[in-house]
Amino acid sequence: MLRLKQVGMNCGCEYTRFPRFADIGPYSRYDHSLGVALIVWHFTGSWEQALAGLFHDVTTPVFAHVVDFLNGDHLRQESTEAGVESYLAASPEVSALLEKYQVALGDISDYHRYPIADNDSPALSADRLEYTLGNLLNYGFADLESITAMYRDLTVGWDEKGRPELIFRTPETAAAFAKGALRNSRVYVADEDRFAMQSLADLLRLALEQRAVTRRDLWTTEPAVIRMLELDMVCGPQWRRFCEYSRILRSQEKPDAGNWVQVNAKKRYIDPLVSGLGRVSQWDGTFCGELEDFKMLDFSNWISAE
Repeated sequence: MLRLKQVGMNCGCEYTRFPRFADIGPYSRYDHSLGVALIVWHFTGSWEQALAGLFHDVTTPVFAHVVDFLNGDHLRQESTEAGVESYLAASPEVSALLEKYQVALGDISDYHRYPIADNDSPALSADRLEYTLGNLLNYGFADLESITAMYRDLTVGWDEKGRPELIFRTPETAAAFAKGALRNSRVYVADEDRFAMQSLADLLRLALEQRAVTRRDLWTTEPAVIRMLELDMVCGPQWRRFCEYSRILRSQEKPDAGNWVQVNAKKRYIDPLVSGLGRVSQWDGTFCGELEDFKMLDFSNWISAE
């Protein structure tokens, strides 16, 4: 868990000079994990569910979902989630605490089993809530007062199939959250984000081929792996070039020269429930239109950077 203090939430983009990422504050997987655990505890009071939320990212590698790009799983982003139970089972400290509090390992090693901790998009869960509020603040899309109001408006309700879900009490707050979350979603699939993640995945692939890093190194910390890249004669210059990227180049046709890529993306979005009204897209025409536009985004253009 302490290792996650040095694994970022922005998947390596924060090391570039793209304007969106150049001045954002530090935001680690450790911060995120604690936040998810606290949210789950607040709404459920369940040790098992809160601990499942706490440990859900314990297997996250350096640069997080960049390794999904490396593994060819960037549209699902699930390749780095495996192994939580074996990680926890290998810890004598965790085992001692589980025995002390009479909590079974199997009850905390898969947060997908708890809908308040995690559920399928477009529903709202603690995991999605934490990084959405965190990024609204970090990207400058909302201030602390606004995201506090969003959090305080939430309660536990029931989705269309009778499963528990975090839902809003008031439509105005739900609509503000939904539209803010969609602004985040556009950042997650922006040309800058997609190019940076693909470029960093390509660099890690080269580093593995060069034996500048090993697969095992990817589950250490970002400062440690960055040092390995910098010390390699081939990877060092490419890492420094990656850090200097500040402007995206676009083309409908692939140019003959340069590093041009086409990168598809996972379109994440949230369509939250409001007590007694249904999901925001069902009654807010503006959000519904914005959401449909987002779903229709085309990633067939060629992108590069300088």
